[in-house]
This record gives sequence, C-alpha cells and structure tokens, in this order.
Amino acid sequence: MSQKNETVILIVALLLTGGLVAVGYFAFRHWESRTWADLRPSVSSPRTRNDSGPRAISGGEQLLLSSTSSPAKQEGIEALAEGNYFRAASELEASLQENRNDPEALIYLNNARIGGGRSYTIAVSVPITTAENSAQEILRGVAQAQNEVNQAGGINGIPLRVVIADDANNPNQAEQVAESLVADDEVLGVVGHFGSDVTVAASSVYEQGQLAAISPTSTSMQLSRAGDFIFRTVPSDRFTANTLAKYMVDSLNLKQAAIFYNENSGYSRSLKDEFTTALYGDGGTVVAQVNLSEANFNSFDAVESATEQGAEAIVLLANTETISEALQVMRVNAKTLPVLGGDSLYRPEVLQVGSDSEGMVVAIPWHILNSTNSAFPVAATQLWGGSINWRTTMAYDAAKALIAGISVDSTRQGVQRVLSEPGFSTQGGSGTIRFLPSGDRNQATELVKVESGSRSGLGYDFIPLP
Repeated sequence: MSQKNETVILIVALLLTGGLVAVGYFAFRHWESRTWADLRPSVSSPRTRNDSGPRAISGGEQLLLSSTSSPAKQEGIEALAEGNYFRAASELEASLQENRNDPEALIYLNNARIGGGRSYTIAVSVPITTAENSAQEILRGVAQAQNEVNQAGGINGIPLRVVIADDANNPNQAEQVAESLVADDEVLGVVGHFGSDVTVAASSVYEQGQLAAISPTSTSMQLSRAGDFIFRTVPSDRFTANTLAKYMVDSLNLKQAAIFYNENSGYSRSLKDEFTTALYGDGGTVVAQVNLSEANFNSFDAVESATEQGAEAIVLLANTETISEALQVMRVNAKTLPVLGGDSLYRPEVLQVGSDSEGMVVAIPWHILNSTNSAFPVAATQLWGGSINWRTTMAYDAAKALIAGISVDSTRQGVQRVLSEPGFSTQGGSGTIRFLPSGDRNQATELVKVESGSRSGLGYDFIPLP
C-alpha cells in the first residue's frame, strides 16, 4: 500500500474515532441531564402549558382578572408570554405602582423575576368569572406568601412560582382544572377551591393524583372524609355551628330558631345540619327550615311563617348563590328578630343593606381587629394599601402550609406526608397552623356584629364581639 493511501486511511480512522467520541460525549451529557432532572423532580423551569387543558390557567401568560387590566399590566403579560422576563418585570412593577392592590400582577411579577430559573410551583384555584371579589381576596393571601418567601431567598434557596386557575366556582370546571394540575408534574400543591361543593368535586381528582390541596374557604363536613390529600385552613361547619348556637342560647337567651338555607348547596346543608344538632345540644330547637333556592321563594311569606311558628331568631346559612335572597329576608325582618349568619354573610352587600342589617352577628374564622398585635395584618395592610379579611388570611395560611411542606420534602407525596404528621405546625397569619387527622384545622371561630362605623366606607362595619 502506498504512503498516500495509508495517510488517507489514517485520516478517515481519526475522523470516525472523533465522531464516536463526540456522540458518546453528547449522549452522556444528555443522560446526565436527564438523571439530574429525575433526582430533582420538583424543581421546574417555565414552559408552555398544555393547550389541551382549561384555558383559564396562567402563570403570567394571560390576563385572568379583567377588572384590574391596565396598559402596563397587559404589556407585562405579553412580555412574559414571549419569555422577555426583564421587560415583563419592568411593566408589572409599573402596573403595581398604579394599583398595588392587584394580586394577579404581584404573582406574575414574582414569576417574571424567576424568569427561566429553577423554581418550586404551587397553584391557586379561584372563582374569577363568578365571584371576582372573593377570588381577589384569596389571591392576595397567596401572593403575599409568595412575595415574602421569595424576598427571603426562596424555599431552601429556590424561589416559588404560582400558577392561577379560574374554576368559576363550578364543580365540573373545577374537576377539569384539578385534572390539568394533577397532569402538570411541576405543581406540588394547590390552594383551593372556594365553595364546598366545588372542592368536594375536585377532591377525588387530587386524591387519585396524590396532589395535596388546601382549601382556605370550604367548610362542609363532607371534606372531613374526602381523603388523605385534602386539607383546609378554615374551621369546619361544626366549629361555626357550635359558636352560633352557643351565642344564641347563652348570650341572647333565645332557644327557637328559623333557619334559612340553600337545599342545593352542600355547604349550606352541612351548616344547617350542624347548627340544628348544636342548638339541640344547647337546649334549643329549630322551629322552621326555609329553602332560599325554592323557585317560588317569597321573603315576606317566609319571615311571617317563621314568626308564626314561634321563631325567636333568624339564622341565615345562605351560600354565595343565595345571598340576594338572604338580604331580602334581612330587609323584611327589619331588625324585628335577631339575625345570625354563617361566614358567607361576611361581605359588603350585607353592610350595604343599611340599618336593617345592624345588630346581625356573623361567625368567621378571623378578623383583623382581633389581631392588632400580630405582624401579619400590618404587613398585609402595607402591601395592599388597605385592610384584609378572613379569606385572604386563610389563603395566606394555606400557602404557608404548602411552603412548609415543600421545605421539608419537595415531592407531592412528601408534602402530603409532612402536612399529615401529628407534630406538623407552622406559623400563619391567623396563628399556628395544625391539621387534624381528617385534614381539618383545629381552630375556633370568632363572632362579629354589624354596627355603624366608617372603616368600610359603607356606613356600617363588622366589629368583633368581646
């Protein structure tokens, strides 16, 4: 063989060897990166969300709260969707300068600051299209928790990303949202849902997918049997019912009640049953049960009938869908009988009724005036530029519980295990967070009374009872 042919063969051999080395190197790097990802399954980077899921799920790629839209906010969302994180953060900061009370903008800003970096992810599901005020109250709690942990350096040095979902407070849509969140392996926990019926509907999806969900507002006793992955930071209906019944018998010295409720609502039925049992245990009785959702419901006839049956007090256990009927009852009653209410009646519409609502007593989990020595309401007021209510606080507590779980074990099963441990506790806005074996929170409710005042700007305020 000639020297020239030997040289050609040598060159070809070297090229083949180099190619094999290169292929092997890149194959090794690919395997190494996949193995590293498998070892850290809960650390995520932003990616395009699955288009097959509900459209109303966003980490900043779309506007969900249309009432808080502004040019700067819209520009920030568009930049975030394009992956221009620096511009997105700048625009969202400008938006918050215009309206610092916007929780969606703050969540998206924190997500933009994370950019393409590693993060832990939780989701929050709220009823934006049907109860936007309540949705914003819940989002403020989650946004504050995210903002605080990220400003403090993240969870063990890794920032927290939040994804927002709109379930419209609809059981069917909530199931779809839950399925999408379970399918997204980046999501380590969920704050939600709002209504009890909605949370119950989604709970089986979370239970099967082994994804911990903590409701800040669902109180139905059904959730106590929903499964090992279902928790709540709001006290159950049993606590609310016991508090209301005891107040009626011991403080008002009354024993006969007429209950107005929604037969079609799991929350409303649950609270009715628990109150009936509690009142009976305290020596009282329910003389009338009125379904607010009846097609032919007439507030005048209902109040008159309850009075004729010997009712000494009206107990309004309406859910969100029957608030208007409950307000009609208050106006017709016109302070003739004392009125008690469940936590759904803690809303500005009650104060807007005017003098007819004065004296009404409502049971809620938390009130800011009972926490004047706590750092949380001070920080919340500074952040949002105004007072917060119990829904914001319970949502903050739910997010704080998930953060505490992730800090110990950043896997879905690990988060659930940490939350379920008998010794688990972490500090929240309303105090120490602990869960019973049922996933319920062992915390008493508070009573507030409608009195004339200027805090709300409506002429009347909810004031805590001593």
